[in-house]
Formats: sequence, C-alpha cells, structure tokens
Amino acid sequence: MSRTITKSILIQGGRIIDPASRTDVKGDVLITGGRIAVRGGSITPPDDCPVISADGLVICPGFIDVHCHLRQPGFEEKETIATGTRAAARGGFTTVCCMPNTNPPLDTEETIALVKTIALKEGVVRVLPVACVTRGRKGAELADLDKLAKAGAVAFSDDGSPVATTPLMQKALEYSKISGLPVSDHCEDTALTTGGQMNDSELSKRLGLKGMPAVAEDIIVSRDLLLAHLTGGHAHIAHVSTASAVELIRRAKEKGTKVTAEVTPHHLTLTEDWVTGYNTQAKVNPPLRTQADVEALVAALKAGVIEIIATDHAPHTEAEKKLDFTQAPTGFSGFETSLGSLMMLVHSGTVPLPAIIAALTVAPARLINRTELGSLQVGAPADVTIFDPNKEWTVDPRDFASKGKNTPLAGKTLKGKIIATIYGGRIIYQE
Repeated sequence: MSRTITKSILIQGGRIIDPASRTDVKGDVLITGGRIAVRGGSITPPDDCPVISADGLVICPGFIDVHCHLRQPGFEEKETIATGTRAAARGGFTTVCCMPNTNPPLDTEETIALVKTIALKEGVVRVLPVACVTRGRKGAELADLDKLAKAGAVAFSDDGSPVATTPLMQKALEYSKISGLPVSDHCEDTALTTGGQMNDSELSKRLGLKGMPAVAEDIIVSRDLLLAHLTGGHAHIAHVSTASAVELIRRAKEKGTKVTAEVTPHHLTLTEDWVTGYNTQAKVNPPLRTQADVEALVAALKAGVIEIIATDHAPHTEAEKKLDFTQAPTGFSGFETSLGSLMMLVHSGTVPLPAIIAALTVAPARLINRTELGSLQVGAPADVTIFDPNKEWTVDPRDFASKGKNTPLAGKTLKGKIIATIYGGRIIYQE
C-alpha cells in the first residue's frame, strides 16, 4: 500500500518495534511537523523530503533514561548538560531524567529552573529534572515537594544516598500519593556499607577490599516496600542489584503494593569478576554482584518484576578513576554503551528485543507520567531511535561525546549500534 503525504523526514523499510502499541512490523515511518504522521506500510516520500534508509535496521521510540547524572551545576569538570545530552543522543536517548546530587542540589524551584534553562539553551535532548526528597540531600527534613513538583520535577530522590530515615520516607510516600510522582530510592543501609569498595564475597576477601553486602540493599528495599504498602504511595527502587531484592519486589507486587523498579545495563551483564586486578573502571554503587544475581535480574526483567532499564550514567574525570581503588569514585559512563551491552541479552537468546525496547521506552514514560512519550503512534512526538542490531563495534572511550571516559568496556567489541537519533522531528545524531 502506498501513500503520499507532504513534508519532513521519511524512514524507510525498517523493522518498526513499538511496544506501546504492541507493534512489530516492517514498514516506513513518516515524520511531519515534529510528530509521527504515518506509521507502517510503504509510504511515497513527499517532494524534497529527506529519506533515511532503514533496511536491516530497527525503528523504535526514542529511549527514555529515568536515572542519569549530568553533573551540572557544580561538577562541570565531569560532565555538562551540553556534553551529557550529546552523549545521550549517541546512545539513542531522546529523554533523560537527571539526578539531583549536584552542587547546589536540586532542592529548590530556582535550581530546577536553572537546569531546565540550561537544557533548553544547550541540550540536544529533553531533560527532565528529578528533585531532592530532603533539603540539601542531608536527610534531616523534607524539601518543599509541592513547590518542586510545580517547578517541573518528575520524581523525587536523594540518589547517591538512601532517604535517610523511615519517618522521612513515609512522609515522602504520603506526598507521592497526592502528587502522583514516584519516590526513587537508592537502597543502601550505609551502616553496613561504610568504607565498602565492592560486593561482599570471597573475591572481595581475596582482594583485601571491604565488601558491601547484598543485605544492605535488601534492608532498605524492604523498608520502602512496607511503607509504600502502608501509605499507598509510589516507591521506585533504583538500580536493583540483588536476587533477594528482586524477590522482595515480586512479593510486594503480588500484595498490590505500588512499586516499580529499574535495573542498569551493567548489572544485567557484568559480574564482580570485572573488579579483578583492582579495576577502578568496574567500581560502581551498587556494586557489581554475582552471576546468580545477574541471572535473577535478567529473569525479573523478562517477567516484568523489573519494568525499566536505566543507565545510571555516572561520568568522572580520568584523573579520579586513576586513583587507588579505595579512593576512586564509583560509576560508569553509560549512555553510549547501553544498547550494545543490552544486545548481548538479545543475541544470546536470553531476552527478546521487544522486551528490551519496552523497558527503555513505554515503561519509563509511564513512570514519569509522560505517556505521550515512548511511542510511535500517529500524533506522538517524533522522538525516534534507529539502530543496527547486528553491527559490531569496538568501544573506544576517546570517541565518547561524554566528558566521562570511564567504562570497563573499553576495547570490548559490542554488537548493536545506534545509527540515528531523532528528537522532535530533528536528526540530532546520525552515524
């Protein structure tokens, strides 16, 4: 079937995967006026319309990252909104939610407005701020959550730290029920992890590094789930890393608790063994865990117990990551390697490709109450990612758009590459 429509960009002959509408077909996508105009079938390109050939490629909604660190304001030596969003575009992301552990932290209307202003001027993708739960992220008193919500925050988190006390988390979840915004918690009982460097295991003992036990995550996950059930608020469990936390989340969902969860590409694909040799590039929080944990996380993603994949993009300077292992900061630069990492699960036959795309698109859109995003339905904003699922490439951090060149994947060959990213009908990245 052929249709002639006027103007814009035509993406031709790709595999269209749109989990929001349960679509998986070969066809064309026409973008007009910054929105999806026609999807599917064979479309005759309008006059003077640029055409992107997508033969052998996947066309899907632009990826949405609900957990990343853009570092601005305050840590511009690590990343800026300009460099971070360019890196996001190279990774296929058209919307990113930036965490509030900046300097100053995002705990006032003014700091939220600052991030939004810089993003509009210098960013190349949509930037949605996550605001602090507590003033200054100090864990002493709640921030003015109502004002932060009205200023444009899409969620609340003291990320980098857990919400410090049970009463504060309870109050935050009570407000969550009113506002409809989730409380995203970094689940770590810091009394058990202070000074910890990696997963607590036989390997940590052999390396002489203080371990961070899985139970430290599980304790706070359990607290948050109990409070969510009590209040009816929405608890979102950030970067789940343990098999036991998965089981706690599963049981809470069975009881009707309002809880969602995210997992990172690195926790789905890497184990603590990557730390061997005191590799600071593999130092992250929560730490890389065991193969059994990885398998439980992958199974939870397939089963929908964990709905969302988020990068936890955490750029650092080269000098910081060259410090002694005990002094080096935690975190990976994750935007530009995410798809290639996740495609390992697809190519191994472990997770179907549509499930990976759903966890990067429609599920995060629902979490942040932006259901107009994460879809290729006609009339939706033209945020589109095009990738080659079979293209092999070698990770070279020197080529990253991010200031953060910190990745344990340097020199590794990945299979799956972003070819083009379109935001609001504009091509913002093309290989």
